[in-house]
Amino acid sequence: MLLTITNSQTPANDLSYLLHKHPNRLQSFSTSFGQVHLFYPESSSEVCTVALLMDVDPIGLIRSGHRGISSNFALEQYVNDRPYAVSSFMSVSIAKVIGSALSGKCKDKPELVSKPLQLTAKLPVLPCRGGEGFLRGLFEPLEYQVEASRLALDEKFPEWGQSNYFSVSLSRHCPLQELLTHLYVLIPVLDNDKHYWVSEDEVQKLLRHGEGWLEEHPQKEAIAFRYLKHQRRLTKLAMSELVDADEVEAAPLEVWDAQEEEVEKSISLNERRYEAVLEAVQAVASQTIVDLGCGEGKLVKGLLKIKSLEKILGTDVSIRSLEIAAERLRLDDLPERVRRKVELMQSSLMYRDKRISGFDVACVVEVIEHLDVPRLAAFERVVFEFAQPKRVIVTTPNSEYNVKFANLPAGKFRHKDHRFEWTRKEFQNWGSEIAARYNYSVEFSTVGPVDKVVGSPTQMGVFDHED
Repeated sequence: MLLTITNSQTPANDLSYLLHKHPNRLQSFSTSFGQVHLFYPESSSEVCTVALLMDVDPIGLIRSGHRGISSNFALEQYVNDRPYAVSSFMSVSIAKVIGSALSGKCKDKPELVSKPLQLTAKLPVLPCRGGEGFLRGLFEPLEYQVEASRLALDEKFPEWGQSNYFSVSLSRHCPLQELLTHLYVLIPVLDNDKHYWVSEDEVQKLLRHGEGWLEEHPQKEAIAFRYLKHQRRLTKLAMSELVDADEVEAAPLEVWDAQEEEVEKSISLNERRYEAVLEAVQAVASQTIVDLGCGEGKLVKGLLKIKSLEKILGTDVSIRSLEIAAERLRLDDLPERVRRKVELMQSSLMYRDKRISGFDVACVVEVIEHLDVPRLAAFERVVFEFAQPKRVIVTTPNSEYNVKFANLPAGKFRHKDHRFEWTRKEFQNWGSEIAARYNYSVEFSTVGPVDKVVGSPTQMGVFDHED
Protein backbone atom coordinates (compact mmCIF):
# COMPACT_ATOMS: atom_id res chain seq x y z
CA MET A 1 0.00 0.00 0.00
CA LEU A 2 1.69 3.17 -1.19
CA LEU A 3 1.16 6.92 -1.12
CA THR A 4 3.65 9.44 -2.48
CA ILE A 5 3.49 13.22 -2.15
CA THR A 6 5.69 15.44 -4.32
CA ASN A 7 6.43 19.14 -3.90
CA SER A 8 7.77 20.79 -7.06
CA GLN A 9 7.84 24.35 -5.75
CA THR A 10 11.29 25.73 -4.95
CA PRO A 11 12.67 25.21 -2.37
CA ALA A 12 10.96 21.83 -2.68
CA ASN A 13 12.68 20.25 0.32
CA ASP A 14 10.65 22.51 2.62
CA LEU A 15 8.40 19.45 2.55
CA SER A 16 10.71 17.67 4.98
CA TYR A 17 10.36 20.47 7.54
CA LEU A 18 6.57 20.25 7.39
CA LEU A 19 6.66 16.48 7.82
CA HIS A 20 9.26 16.70 10.58
CA LYS A 21 11.09 13.76 8.98
CA HIS A 22 14.72 13.89 7.81
CA PRO A 23 15.08 13.24 4.06
CA ASN A 24 18.26 11.16 4.48
CA ARG A 25 16.70 8.61 6.81
CA LEU A 26 14.39 5.66 6.34
CA GLN A 27 12.00 5.56 9.28
CA SER A 28 9.74 2.65 10.23
CA PHE A 29 6.80 2.58 12.61
CA SER A 30 4.97 -0.37 14.13
CA THR A 31 1.19 -0.43 14.12
CA SER A 32 -1.46 -2.96 15.07
CA PHE A 33 -1.91 -3.83 11.39
CA GLY A 34 1.75 -4.01 10.26
CA GLN A 35 4.74 -1.79 9.53
CA VAL A 36 4.68 1.73 8.07
CA HIS A 37 7.83 2.98 6.33
CA LEU A 38 8.52 6.64 5.47
CA PHE A 39 11.34 7.62 3.11
CA TYR A 40 12.24 10.14 0.39
CA PRO A 41 12.81 8.69 -3.12
CA GLU A 42 14.11 12.14 -4.15
CA SER A 43 14.98 15.30 -2.26
CA SER A 44 16.39 18.47 -3.77
CA SER A 45 15.52 22.13 -3.92
CA GLU A 46 13.74 21.49 -7.26
CA VAL A 47 11.74 18.33 -6.43
CA CYS A 48 11.07 16.57 -3.16
CA THR A 49 9.01 13.39 -2.83
CA VAL A 50 8.01 11.56 0.33
CA ALA A 51 6.67 7.99 0.26
CA LEU A 52 4.46 6.34 2.84
CA LEU A 53 4.70 2.58 2.34
CA MET A 54 2.53 0.27 4.41
CA ASP A 55 3.30 -3.40 4.88
CA VAL A 56 -0.09 -4.71 6.06
CA ASP A 57 -0.07 -8.20 7.52
CA PRO A 58 -3.57 -9.71 7.03
CA ILE A 59 -2.67 -12.93 8.84
CA GLY A 60 -1.30 -10.90 11.75
CA LEU A 61 -4.56 -8.98 11.87
CA ILE A 62 -6.49 -12.22 12.39
CA ARG A 63 -4.11 -13.59 15.00
CA SER A 64 -4.16 -10.36 16.97
CA GLY A 65 -7.94 -10.19 16.92
CA HIS A 66 -7.84 -7.01 14.82
CA ARG A 67 -10.30 -7.60 11.96
CA GLY A 68 -10.11 -5.43 8.90
CA ILE A 69 -12.78 -6.86 6.63
CA SER A 70 -16.56 -6.94 6.67
CA SER A 71 -17.79 -9.53 4.21
CA ASN A 72 -19.94 -12.59 3.84
CA PHE A 73 -17.02 -14.34 2.12
CA ALA A 74 -15.54 -16.38 4.98
CA LEU A 75 -11.98 -16.52 3.57
CA GLU A 76 -11.80 -12.80 2.87
CA GLN A 77 -10.05 -12.29 6.20
CA TYR A 78 -7.12 -14.07 4.53
CA VAL A 79 -7.65 -13.33 0.82
CA ASN A 80 -8.20 -9.59 0.37
CA ASP A 81 -6.81 -6.35 -1.04
CA ARG A 82 -5.53 -4.84 2.21
CA PRO A 83 -1.79 -5.37 1.58
CA TYR A 84 -1.76 -3.27 -1.61
CA ALA A 85 -4.94 -1.17 -1.97
CA VAL A 86 -5.07 2.20 -0.20
CA SER A 87 -7.74 2.09 2.53
CA SER A 88 -8.59 3.46 5.97
CA PHE A 89 -5.32 1.93 7.16
CA MET A 90 -3.60 4.72 5.23
CA SER A 91 -5.66 7.38 7.02
CA VAL A 92 -4.59 5.93 10.36
CA SER A 93 -0.96 5.90 9.20
CA ILE A 94 -1.13 9.56 8.14
CA ALA A 95 -2.38 10.49 11.59
CA LYS A 96 0.22 8.34 13.33
CA VAL A 97 3.35 8.99 11.26
CA ILE A 98 2.88 12.56 10.03
CA GLY A 99 0.25 13.71 12.50
CA SER A 100 1.97 17.05 13.14
CA ALA A 101 1.63 17.98 9.45
CA LEU A 102 -2.00 16.83 9.47
CA SER A 103 -2.62 19.05 12.50
CA GLY A 104 -0.88 22.04 10.92
CA LYS A 105 2.16 22.17 13.18
CA CYS A 106 5.77 22.88 12.18
CA LYS A 107 8.20 23.57 14.99
CA ASP A 108 11.21 24.65 12.93
CA LYS A 109 9.44 26.74 10.26
CA PRO A 110 5.87 27.52 11.41
CA GLU A 111 5.41 29.97 8.54
CA LEU A 112 5.35 26.99 6.12
CA VAL A 113 2.09 25.62 7.51
CA SER A 114 -0.11 28.08 5.65
CA LYS A 115 2.16 28.41 2.58
CA PRO A 116 0.68 26.95 -0.65
CA LEU A 117 2.96 24.41 -2.33
CA GLN A 118 2.77 22.75 -5.73
CA LEU A 119 1.76 19.29 -4.53
CA THR A 120 0.98 16.02 -6.28
CA ALA A 121 -0.27 12.96 -4.44
CA LYS A 122 -0.08 9.59 -6.20
CA LEU A 123 -1.97 6.47 -5.14
CA PRO A 124 -1.07 3.56 -7.42
CA VAL A 125 -3.93 1.31 -6.22
CA LEU A 126 -6.96 3.17 -4.95
CA PRO A 127 -10.38 1.47 -4.61
CA CYS A 128 -13.14 3.63 -6.06
CA ARG A 129 -16.47 2.15 -5.01
CA GLY A 130 -18.67 4.27 -7.26
CA GLY A 131 -16.29 4.56 -10.20
CA GLU A 132 -14.28 7.37 -11.73
CA GLY A 133 -17.23 9.74 -11.71
CA PHE A 134 -17.53 9.49 -7.94
CA LEU A 135 -13.76 9.91 -7.55
CA ARG A 136 -13.80 13.11 -9.59
CA GLY A 137 -16.92 14.28 -7.76
CA LEU A 138 -14.95 14.14 -4.51
CA PHE A 139 -11.73 15.89 -5.53
CA GLU A 140 -12.54 18.21 -8.44
CA PRO A 141 -14.85 20.46 -6.34
CA LEU A 142 -11.80 20.94 -4.10
CA GLU A 143 -9.89 22.23 -7.16
CA TYR A 144 -7.68 19.19 -7.68
CA GLN A 145 -6.46 18.19 -11.10
CA VAL A 146 -7.38 14.51 -11.22
CA GLU A 147 -5.74 11.88 -13.40
CA ALA A 148 -7.22 8.40 -13.08
CA SER A 149 -6.44 5.18 -14.89
CA ARG A 150 -8.62 2.16 -14.20
CA LEU A 151 -6.76 -1.08 -13.48
CA ALA A 152 -7.60 -4.41 -15.10
CA LEU A 153 -8.59 -7.32 -12.87
CA ASP A 154 -5.71 -9.28 -14.34
CA GLU A 155 -3.55 -8.11 -17.25
CA LYS A 156 -2.99 -11.73 -18.28
CA PHE A 157 -6.73 -12.27 -18.63
CA PRO A 158 -8.16 -9.16 -20.33
CA GLU A 159 -11.49 -10.92 -20.85
CA TRP A 160 -12.09 -10.61 -17.09
CA GLY A 161 -12.58 -6.89 -17.59
CA GLN A 162 -11.81 -3.90 -15.39
CA SER A 163 -11.57 -3.76 -11.60
CA ASN A 164 -12.85 -1.21 -9.08
CA TYR A 165 -9.28 0.03 -8.56
CA PHE A 166 -7.63 3.07 -10.12
CA SER A 167 -4.14 4.50 -10.34
CA VAL A 168 -4.73 8.10 -9.28
CA SER A 169 -2.77 11.35 -9.34
CA LEU A 170 -4.09 14.44 -7.50
CA SER A 171 -2.43 17.82 -8.09
CA ARG A 172 -3.16 21.14 -6.44
CA HIS A 173 -1.46 24.35 -5.33
CA CYS A 174 -2.30 24.37 -1.62
CA PRO A 175 -0.84 24.02 1.89
CA LEU A 176 0.27 20.50 2.77
CA GLN A 177 -2.20 20.35 5.66
CA GLU A 178 -5.14 20.77 3.27
CA LEU A 179 -3.95 17.91 1.05
CA LEU A 180 -3.42 15.60 4.02
CA THR A 181 -6.81 16.50 5.47
CA HIS A 182 -8.60 15.73 2.22
CA LEU A 183 -6.77 12.41 1.85
CA TYR A 184 -7.45 11.50 5.48
CA VAL A 185 -11.21 11.91 5.05
CA LEU A 186 -11.77 10.87 1.44
CA ILE A 187 -9.66 7.71 1.20
CA PRO A 188 -12.05 5.73 3.47
CA VAL A 189 -14.98 7.28 1.58
CA LEU A 190 -13.68 5.85 -1.70
CA ASP A 191 -12.96 2.47 -0.12
CA ASN A 192 -16.49 2.61 1.37
CA ASP A 193 -15.41 0.62 4.41
CA LYS A 194 -13.40 1.12 7.58
CA HIS A 195 -11.32 -1.44 9.36
CA TYR A 196 -12.36 -0.25 12.81
CA TRP A 197 -15.54 0.29 14.81
CA VAL A 198 -17.17 3.67 14.22
CA SER A 199 -18.84 5.52 17.10
CA GLU A 200 -19.88 9.11 17.88
CA ASP A 201 -16.21 10.04 18.33
CA GLU A 202 -15.83 9.55 14.59
CA VAL A 203 -18.46 12.23 13.95
CA GLN A 204 -16.34 14.79 15.78
CA LYS A 205 -13.28 13.63 13.89
CA LEU A 206 -15.09 14.14 10.58
CA LEU A 207 -16.29 17.59 11.58
CA ARG A 208 -12.82 18.60 12.79
CA HIS A 209 -11.03 17.51 9.62
CA GLY A 210 -13.88 18.72 7.40
CA GLU A 211 -13.92 22.22 8.85
CA GLY A 212 -13.71 24.88 6.16
CA TRP A 213 -14.43 22.64 3.15
CA LEU A 214 -16.93 19.88 3.88
CA GLU A 215 -19.84 22.25 4.58
CA GLU A 216 -19.79 23.48 0.97
CA HIS A 217 -18.90 20.19 -0.71
CA PRO A 218 -21.63 19.03 -3.14
CA GLN A 219 -21.08 15.41 -2.03
CA LYS A 220 -21.15 16.07 1.71
CA GLU A 221 -24.05 13.67 2.35
CA ALA A 222 -22.31 10.79 0.61
CA ILE A 223 -19.00 11.66 2.30
CA ALA A 224 -20.57 11.64 5.77
CA PHE A 225 -22.53 8.44 5.13
CA ARG A 226 -19.56 6.49 3.85
CA TYR A 227 -17.05 7.94 6.32
CA LEU A 228 -19.35 6.94 9.18
CA LYS A 229 -19.65 3.42 7.82
CA HIS A 230 -23.27 3.67 6.67
CA GLN A 231 -24.59 4.37 10.17
CA ARG A 232 -27.65 6.49 9.53
CA ARG A 233 -27.92 7.87 13.07
CA LEU A 234 -24.32 9.10 13.04
CA THR A 235 -24.75 10.50 9.52
CA LYS A 236 -27.74 12.56 10.59
CA LEU A 237 -25.80 13.76 13.62
CA ALA A 238 -22.95 14.92 11.38
CA MET A 239 -25.27 16.47 8.80
CA SER A 240 -27.09 18.44 11.50
CA GLU A 241 -23.78 20.23 12.11
CA LEU A 242 -23.02 20.73 8.43
CA VAL A 243 -26.40 21.97 7.17
CA ASP A 244 -29.72 23.28 8.47
CA ALA A 245 -32.04 20.73 10.06
CA ASP A 246 -34.63 21.18 7.27
CA GLU A 247 -32.01 20.39 4.67
CA VAL A 248 -31.09 17.15 6.48
CA GLU A 249 -34.68 15.95 6.27
CA ALA A 250 -34.93 16.99 2.61
CA ALA A 251 -31.71 15.28 1.56
CA PRO A 252 -32.38 12.61 -1.09
CA LEU A 253 -32.15 9.19 0.54
CA GLU A 254 -30.61 7.60 -2.51
CA VAL A 255 -27.53 9.77 -1.99
CA TRP A 256 -26.75 7.84 1.16
CA ASP A 257 -27.71 4.28 0.28
CA ALA A 258 -30.05 2.16 -1.82
CA GLN A 259 -29.97 -0.78 0.51
CA GLU A 260 -32.84 -2.67 2.08
CA GLU A 261 -33.09 -0.72 5.32
CA GLU A 262 -33.29 2.58 3.44
CA VAL A 263 -35.88 1.24 1.00
CA GLU A 264 -38.10 0.14 3.89
CA LYS A 265 -37.40 3.14 6.10
CA SER A 266 -40.64 5.01 5.44
CA ILE A 267 -42.74 2.37 7.21
CA SER A 268 -40.27 1.52 10.03
CA LEU A 269 -40.38 -2.06 8.81
CA ASN A 270 -37.18 -3.07 10.58
CA GLU A 271 -38.69 -2.35 14.00
CA ARG A 272 -41.99 -4.01 13.13
CA ARG A 273 -40.18 -7.09 11.91
CA TYR A 274 -38.28 -7.54 15.15
CA GLU A 275 -41.44 -6.92 17.18
CA ALA A 276 -43.26 -9.66 15.26
CA VAL A 277 -40.40 -12.10 15.76
CA LEU A 278 -40.17 -11.35 19.49
CA GLU A 279 -43.92 -11.93 19.83
CA ALA A 280 -43.56 -15.30 18.10
CA VAL A 281 -40.71 -16.20 20.46
CA GLN A 282 -42.74 -15.35 23.55
CA ALA A 283 -45.84 -17.16 22.30
CA VAL A 284 -44.32 -20.50 23.35
CA ALA A 285 -42.55 -21.61 26.51
CA SER A 286 -38.86 -21.44 25.64
CA GLN A 287 -35.59 -21.19 27.51
CA THR A 288 -33.02 -21.44 24.74
CA ILE A 289 -32.88 -19.62 21.40
CA VAL A 290 -30.46 -19.29 18.49
CA ASP A 291 -30.48 -16.36 16.05
CA LEU A 292 -29.11 -17.79 12.79
CA GLY A 293 -27.52 -15.02 10.75
CA CYS A 294 -27.62 -12.58 13.65
CA GLY A 295 -25.71 -9.88 11.76
CA GLU A 296 -24.95 -6.92 14.02
CA GLY A 297 -27.04 -8.22 16.93
CA LYS A 298 -30.26 -6.18 16.67
CA LEU A 299 -32.54 -9.14 17.41
CA VAL A 300 -30.22 -10.47 20.13
CA LYS A 301 -30.56 -7.12 21.88
CA GLY A 302 -34.34 -7.56 21.95
CA LEU A 303 -34.05 -11.17 23.13
CA LEU A 304 -32.05 -10.04 26.15
CA LYS A 305 -35.22 -8.40 27.49
CA ILE A 306 -37.09 -11.73 27.64
CA LYS A 307 -36.44 -12.91 31.19
CA SER A 308 -37.48 -16.52 30.59
CA LEU A 309 -34.61 -17.09 28.16
CA GLU A 310 -31.63 -18.76 29.79
CA LYS A 311 -29.43 -19.14 26.72
CA ILE A 312 -29.16 -16.86 23.66
CA LEU A 313 -26.82 -17.82 20.83
CA GLY A 314 -26.12 -15.54 17.87
CA THR A 315 -24.35 -16.98 14.81
CA ASP A 316 -23.12 -15.38 11.61
CA VAL A 317 -20.66 -16.26 8.86
CA SER A 318 -19.11 -12.77 9.03
CA ILE A 319 -16.57 -12.27 11.81
CA ARG A 320 -16.78 -8.51 11.37
CA SER A 321 -20.56 -8.55 11.93
CA LEU A 322 -20.05 -10.52 15.14
CA GLU A 323 -17.49 -7.96 16.32
CA ILE A 324 -19.95 -5.15 15.71
CA ALA A 325 -22.66 -7.13 17.50
CA ALA A 326 -20.42 -7.55 20.54
CA GLU A 327 -19.68 -3.81 20.56
CA ARG A 328 -23.35 -2.82 20.22
CA LEU A 329 -24.49 -5.25 22.88
CA ARG A 330 -21.74 -4.01 25.21
CA LEU A 331 -21.21 -7.59 26.33
CA ASP A 332 -18.29 -6.74 28.58
CA ASP A 333 -20.42 -4.20 30.46
CA LEU A 334 -23.43 -6.44 31.04
CA PRO A 335 -24.14 -7.81 34.54
CA GLU A 336 -22.57 -11.24 34.93
CA ARG A 337 -25.91 -13.06 35.23
CA VAL A 338 -27.00 -11.53 31.89
CA ARG A 339 -23.61 -11.93 30.23
CA ARG A 340 -23.66 -15.69 30.90
CA LYS A 341 -26.81 -16.01 28.79
CA VAL A 342 -25.29 -14.66 25.58
CA GLU A 343 -22.83 -16.21 23.16
CA LEU A 344 -21.78 -15.09 19.69
CA MET A 345 -20.01 -17.45 17.32
CA GLN A 346 -19.10 -17.86 13.68
CA SER A 347 -21.04 -20.51 11.80
CA SER A 348 -22.25 -21.12 8.27
CA LEU A 349 -25.79 -22.20 7.46
CA MET A 350 -24.39 -24.32 4.64
CA TYR A 351 -22.79 -26.89 6.95
CA ARG A 352 -24.04 -29.05 9.78
CA ASP A 353 -23.02 -27.60 13.13
CA LYS A 354 -23.76 -29.51 16.32
CA ARG A 355 -23.48 -26.29 18.33
CA ILE A 356 -26.83 -25.04 17.01
CA SER A 357 -28.71 -28.25 17.85
CA GLY A 358 -31.17 -28.72 20.71
CA PHE A 359 -32.59 -25.18 20.95
CA ASP A 360 -36.21 -24.43 21.75
CA VAL A 361 -36.42 -21.68 19.09
CA ALA A 362 -34.40 -20.71 16.02
CA CYS A 363 -34.83 -17.34 14.31
CA VAL A 364 -33.89 -16.86 10.66
CA VAL A 365 -34.68 -13.20 10.05
CA GLU A 366 -34.14 -11.82 6.51
CA VAL A 367 -31.50 -14.45 5.77
CA ILE A 368 -32.76 -16.96 3.21
CA GLU A 369 -33.00 -14.38 0.42
CA HIS A 370 -29.21 -13.91 0.69
CA LEU A 371 -28.62 -17.58 -0.19
CA ASP A 372 -28.24 -18.87 -3.73
CA VAL A 373 -31.31 -20.90 -4.64
CA PRO A 374 -29.30 -24.10 -5.34
CA ARG A 375 -27.90 -23.87 -1.79
CA LEU A 376 -31.27 -23.62 -0.08
CA ALA A 377 -31.41 -27.41 0.18
CA ALA A 378 -28.28 -27.41 2.34
CA PHE A 379 -29.76 -24.70 4.57
CA GLU A 380 -33.00 -26.67 4.93
CA ARG A 381 -31.21 -29.79 6.12
CA VAL A 382 -28.88 -27.88 8.46
CA VAL A 383 -31.80 -26.19 10.24
CA PHE A 384 -34.83 -28.47 9.96
CA GLU A 385 -33.22 -31.92 9.82
CA PHE A 386 -30.04 -31.67 11.89
CA ALA A 387 -30.50 -28.73 14.31
CA GLN A 388 -34.25 -29.46 14.55
CA PRO A 389 -35.39 -26.72 16.96
CA LYS A 390 -38.90 -27.00 18.40
CA ARG A 391 -39.90 -23.75 16.70
CA VAL A 392 -38.34 -22.03 13.66
CA ILE A 393 -39.27 -18.44 12.78
CA VAL A 394 -38.44 -17.36 9.23
CA THR A 395 -38.99 -13.92 7.69
CA THR A 396 -38.32 -12.81 4.12
CA PRO A 397 -39.39 -9.94 1.83
CA ASN A 398 -42.64 -10.16 -0.12
CA SER A 399 -41.61 -9.20 -3.65
CA GLU A 400 -45.17 -8.24 -4.59
CA TYR A 401 -44.98 -5.29 -2.18
CA ASN A 402 -41.93 -3.79 -3.91
CA VAL A 403 -44.14 -1.68 -6.18
CA LYS A 404 -45.11 0.34 -3.09
CA PHE A 405 -41.56 1.62 -2.53
CA ALA A 406 -41.18 4.84 -4.51
CA ASN A 407 -37.37 4.84 -4.27
CA LEU A 408 -36.96 1.25 -5.53
CA PRO A 409 -36.55 0.95 -9.33
CA ALA A 410 -38.85 -1.54 -11.05
CA GLY A 411 -37.41 -5.04 -11.18
CA LYS A 412 -34.74 -4.34 -8.54
CA PHE A 413 -34.36 -6.19 -5.25
CA ARG A 414 -34.39 -4.30 -1.93
CA HIS A 415 -30.75 -5.21 -1.25
CA LYS A 416 -27.93 -5.72 -3.72
CA ASP A 417 -26.95 -9.00 -2.03
CA HIS A 418 -30.41 -10.59 -2.36
CA ARG A 419 -30.34 -13.65 -4.59
CA PHE A 420 -34.13 -13.78 -4.86
CA GLU A 421 -37.27 -12.25 -3.41
CA TRP A 422 -40.35 -14.46 -3.27
CA THR A 423 -44.02 -13.75 -3.83
CA ARG A 424 -46.44 -14.85 -1.11
CA LYS A 425 -47.34 -17.98 -3.03
CA GLU A 426 -43.69 -18.93 -3.61
CA PHE A 427 -42.84 -18.54 0.08
CA GLN A 428 -45.89 -20.50 1.20
CA ASN A 429 -45.18 -23.30 -1.27
CA TRP A 430 -41.59 -23.52 -0.02
CA GLY A 431 -42.63 -23.43 3.65
CA SER A 432 -45.34 -26.06 3.19
CA GLU A 433 -42.92 -28.43 1.47
CA ILE A 434 -40.33 -27.96 4.24
CA ALA A 435 -42.94 -28.59 6.95
CA ALA A 436 -44.16 -31.79 5.30
CA ARG A 437 -40.65 -33.09 4.66
CA TYR A 438 -39.27 -32.55 8.17
CA ASN A 439 -42.37 -33.17 10.32
CA TYR A 440 -43.27 -29.57 11.13
CA SER A 441 -46.52 -27.63 10.98
CA VAL A 442 -46.37 -24.06 9.63
CA GLU A 443 -48.42 -20.90 9.92
CA PHE A 444 -47.88 -17.87 7.69
CA SER A 445 -48.47 -14.28 8.77
CA THR A 446 -47.87 -10.72 7.64
CA VAL A 447 -45.47 -8.09 8.99
CA GLY A 448 -46.05 -4.41 8.33
CA PRO A 449 -48.95 -2.58 6.65
CA VAL A 450 -51.17 -4.84 4.54
CA ASP A 451 -52.27 -3.76 1.07
CA LYS A 452 -55.40 -5.44 -0.30
CA VAL A 453 -53.68 -6.25 -3.59
CA VAL A 454 -49.98 -6.89 -2.86
CA GLY A 455 -50.09 -7.90 0.81
CA SER A 456 -47.51 -6.89 3.42
CA PRO A 457 -43.84 -5.92 2.88
CA THR A 458 -42.52 -8.84 4.95
CA GLN A 459 -43.88 -12.36 5.22
CA MET A 460 -43.24 -14.67 8.16
CA GLY A 461 -43.49 -18.42 8.58
CA VAL A 462 -43.58 -20.02 12.03
CA PHE A 463 -42.68 -23.72 11.98
CA ASP A 464 -43.47 -25.95 14.97
CA HIS A 465 -42.12 -29.48 15.23
CA GLU A 466 -44.90 -32.04 15.48
CA ASP A 467 -43.10 -34.00 18.22
